[in-house]
Amino acid sequence: MRVLLVETDKKDLDKLLKLTTKLLPKAEILSYDDPLNALAMARTNEIDLSFIDTNMPDLNGIELGTYLKELNPFMNIIFISDSTKYGFEAMQLHASGYMLHPVTEGKIQGELAELRYAEKYNAHKRVFAQTFGNFELFVDGKPVEFKYSRTKEIVAILINNKGAQTTNGEIIANLWEDDGDPAKKQSYLSNLRQDLQNTFTKLKLEGIILKQRGSMAIAKDRIECDLFDWLEKKEASQYKYMGDYMNQYGWCEFFHAELDEISYAMEE
Repeated sequence: MRVLLVETDKKDLDKLLKLTTKLLPKAEILSYDDPLNALAMARTNEIDLSFIDTNMPDLNGIELGTYLKELNPFMNIIFISDSTKYGFEAMQLHASGYMLHPVTEGKIQGELAELRYAEKYNAHKRVFAQTFGNFELFVDGKPVEFKYSRTKEIVAILINNKGAQTTNGEIIANLWEDDGDPAKKQSYLSNLRQDLQNTFTKLKLEGIILKQRGSMAIAKDRIECDLFDWLEKKEASQYKYMGDYMNQYGWCEFFHAELDEISYAMEE
């Protein structure tokens, strides 16, 4: 479980960090005294539970909670406030809890016992990438529809590279090999990247694609993927590699052979 703490008063933040560390010893706890920095982090990391102070400059707690809910609808959010002033807004956000200062161990225990989303949802990820068989990308259980078919292929390339930054040149080489005018391919790639951004923004999937100048990567911790799960857990994985991998794409043949070798080694 990954827990986010956001409190601009450093004394209160230190106290909250101490208490949550004690009560959730196995959790990864991230603390911030700046809500904008906290939001930037949440765009690239899956957050299961957040404790957010309502009274903050630049971005108040309710506003921050709204953005966080867009990133992960199943996030448990517990607001901390000096009054009940923001109670109605918290209810509209379907917050998990609402605590008044001063924060105590007993109050936190009470909120943790009544989380809105059960533990099974804490591991829920909205995005599922199917690589065994034909490649398909699902969001909330439905296949994603892109404007261009090659946009989905870009996502497949990024997943095949397992979170590594992939340059524009590498993407072009996979998509077109040596076919066509390089300048035209660069222009077409720009259209595909824009389609990818527009589609993911519409689906409220900020942070799934990690961009650097001239390259992109998939945020592995923001998605569920049969390939990633199988490579990590091997026989314990709920997914089984049966010899088929991204069947519609020829550029993945080399890695396909590598998967075969891994599978054979597991059977020995």
